[in-house]
Amino acid sequence: MSEQSDLVRGLTPVHAGALVVGTVIGTGIFLKAGIMSQTVGGAHWMLLAWVAAGILSFVGALVYAEIGSLFPKAGGEYVYMREAYGDLLGFLYGWMRFWIASPGSIAAFAVGGATFLGATNIPGVTEHRTSLAVGFILFFTGLSCLSVHVGGRVQSFVTSLKIVIIIGLTLALFAFSSTGSWTHFLPQAAGGAWPGFAAFGAAVLAALWAYDGWNNMPMVAGEIQNPQKSIPLSLIIGVGGVMLIYTLANVAYVYALPFGELLSANSKLHPQGLPVATKAASTFLGTYGTVLLSTAFFISAMGALNGSVLTSCRIPYAMAAENMLPKFLAALHPKSHVPVRSALIQGGWASVLAITGTFDQITDYVVFAGWVFYGLAAISLIIFRFKIPDAPRGYRVLAYPWLPLVFAVLAVALLINTLLTSPQESFTGLVFIASGVPVFFWIRRNGKSARGKALEKMN
Repeated sequence: MSEQSDLVRGLTPVHAGALVVGTVIGTGIFLKAGIMSQTVGGAHWMLLAWVAAGILSFVGALVYAEIGSLFPKAGGEYVYMREAYGDLLGFLYGWMRFWIASPGSIAAFAVGGATFLGATNIPGVTEHRTSLAVGFILFFTGLSCLSVHVGGRVQSFVTSLKIVIIIGLTLALFAFSSTGSWTHFLPQAAGGAWPGFAAFGAAVLAALWAYDGWNNMPMVAGEIQNPQKSIPLSLIIGVGGVMLIYTLANVAYVYALPFGELLSANSKLHPQGLPVATKAASTFLGTYGTVLLSTAFFISAMGALNGSVLTSCRIPYAMAAENMLPKFLAALHPKSHVPVRSALIQGGWASVLAITGTFDQITDYVVFAGWVFYGLAAISLIIFRFKIPDAPRGYRVLAYPWLPLVFAVLAVALLINTLLTSPQESFTGLVFIASGVPVFFWIRRNGKSARGKALEKMN
């Protein structure tokens, strides 16, 4: 391994777009409508929660489009936090990604994929679901170590496939579902008065898992060709397209299924239930068709898993390159130019999370911890407008400064609501983030950052 090798800009704009769409579209669109319906008690509120989460994510993508074009190098939000708020917040973001967000996302995609594979009726799959999830993690970790170009090509192919699957399922539900009816949208059929802001916020949090990943692509900005143009374009088109696909798919679920079927779908409340998407597919394909669709859903989850593995190990690499994590994590393989050690450690910890947590628990940890820093990233855009107003930007956010301010306020409101409705998961996320503070000061005491050393050499 060499610590002097450079990252290679082997990702084309198409690859970048595929990373946005492919990492976002994973398991949530097929699973989360169940727990959301159980939380809010009405199909209308469930659909509205999807729309709210989509708008929030799209606004976040607009904000990140400007920041990503401003700092087109590996590390993503770690770089944004460090440049805006200093080394401590930058480190805490990277610490959170290292211990919770990245391995948690990878674990959730793997567990979700194993859940879908269990619906194919392959003998032994359900009994060995956790072992399969670990196997998926290790396989894609190994694949990501080959080269970024290989990972990008795999991502483009799988992303195209999963878009065809979701659009095809949506259209087929409207055209062929044996239980499909627009009466499912009537108040007496959809059920549920206004559930209250706490329950609605919890449903939005669940939907945000399905949108999570739109922030991952800038992590590999150091390997994207023409990043100042590719990053904003990929984010805006990618997240906007996903929002449209998600909205139509969930309307199709409600059209195809009586609300009682949504209430009994797979979730932490009904761990043995079938996923919402599988239930919907069975209304026009029967048992055999359900097996085929479950296989397709599995492919979608694996695509998201590949994208998450590919992008996330770049953060510990970027931190280690600045002496904020052990230096051996900054080593790149001399042939593939991939941070192999970071990828292997990330895969190992994700495997531990897959063994010890359930799908809904893992996703709650990931989303809460992530949104702490998404809000801070929105404010950092305003800071950068003051600190470096003339720096070249490939994109400038609309309705500045109101759009980033509204995004930050909504992020804070979401976090407060989550603290009230899911205190255990929220507290766990905060403890993990806070545990990085003593580690940061220990590192500062025992060695200066690369930036500090560079300044010393100049003086």
